[in-house]
Amino acid sequence: MDVADIGLPVDVPSTALFTDQYELTMLQAALKGGTAERRSVFEVFTRRLPHGRRYGVVAGTGRVLDAVENFRFDEGVLAFLRERAIVDEETLKWLAGYRFSGDVWGYPEGEVYFPGSPILRVEGSFAECVLLETVILSILNHDSAIAAAASRMASAAAGRPLIEMGARRTHELAAVAASRAAYVGGFATTSDLAAGFRYGIPTVGTSAHAFTLLHDRERDAFQAQVESLGRGTTLLVDTYDVAEAVRTAVEVAGPELGAVRIDSGDLLLVAHRVRQQLDELGATDTKIVVTSDLDEYAIASLAAAPVDAYGVGTQLVTGSGHPTCSMVYKLVARADSADPAAPMVPVAKKSTGGKVSVGGRKWAARRLDRDGIAEAEVLGTGPVPDELAGQQLLVRLIEDGEVVAREPLDVPRDRHIAARAALPLSATQLSRGEPVLPTEYAQGLSGS
Repeated sequence: MDVADIGLPVDVPSTALFTDQYELTMLQAALKGGTAERRSVFEVFTRRLPHGRRYGVVAGTGRVLDAVENFRFDEGVLAFLRERAIVDEETLKWLAGYRFSGDVWGYPEGEVYFPGSPILRVEGSFAECVLLETVILSILNHDSAIAAAASRMASAAAGRPLIEMGARRTHELAAVAASRAAYVGGFATTSDLAAGFRYGIPTVGTSAHAFTLLHDRERDAFQAQVESLGRGTTLLVDTYDVAEAVRTAVEVAGPELGAVRIDSGDLLLVAHRVRQQLDELGATDTKIVVTSDLDEYAIASLAAAPVDAYGVGTQLVTGSGHPTCSMVYKLVARADSADPAAPMVPVAKKSTGGKVSVGGRKWAARRLDRDGIAEAEVLGTGPVPDELAGQQLLVRLIEDGEVVAREPLDVPRDRHIAARAALPLSATQLSRGEPVLPTEYAQGLSGS
């Protein structure tokens, strides 16, 4: 069954209006000026990581591929542009036949990145590339922010599973994207059924406090849930008195009770008390799940607690304080004429205030030390040095307008685990610090 068959609002027929108006007005001016067909290279990068972060995580690449494929100006979209007089008829005619026909290279999804890393490279005519700026940045900035927060939380959890449960804390469509990004970053499951349907992410969920409050007695609520979902269910034990609820839960479900969930209070203290009580009642295999406004710091503070899984909502879907990655989409090279054989010229913004960029179509490689641990992110133009040829980071994602790099979501998830493991150990420290790898520029480039 396709998502569209049941009308879930997680796909759209066209991504063409997920853009800013100036993309279209630039297109119109370029068409009139005769520069629209100049071959161009745009790169996505960030000048800095969010304050205190040691690395970034590339996420949303798969969604970018879908967005590029669906970037089509149908009759309804063209009518809207015509009614608003946003562009002229010549430009509307050009847009009616728009299909991206260029190439896209990028860091594979799940890979880590650093300041200056050319996370995505879009190549084609100026006209076809410039239109994609906003939708690409919208996806990568959001998803990479969520994945970075998820990665930090997964490191803090040290192997204990994480449940994404932030759908009620963000926009309904953002929730689906956030769940996907969290899975790439290391979360195991989601509570969001749309994300499970759209991306195949495992889904979980049992009951909330409302279910307990519905019943005359807490015991009645537990009994109803166990009879419906089985003894392996998770019972929420902090609606009234935790100790009494744990006792009742084991009496109702027996020692086969799957788990109890704690959603309030001093989680460190309560988890220890609940574990001791469960063991004394013979429920030694019953797990403890904790929720309640967790972030990576709260998860790390529970490292010594008898906690088996964490549920995270608000802090995850808001990037744990950093809801964007400040990625930009900049023209770094263009032909000096519309002639297909015209030479490419590096271009770069040189304004004051720190918003400079580095011109030229770049390659990226990660230099490793003798133990196979990353020691630098190296960027350059021209030939790749022989010693870095085997550590190149960019892969082809789209060739001549055709997507060539789709992959199951478990692939970038596993890739991220491997990429994070190959960083210096200090990458997983939660204390504030500089990027764990320096960015080095070769081939005469200078950093921004």
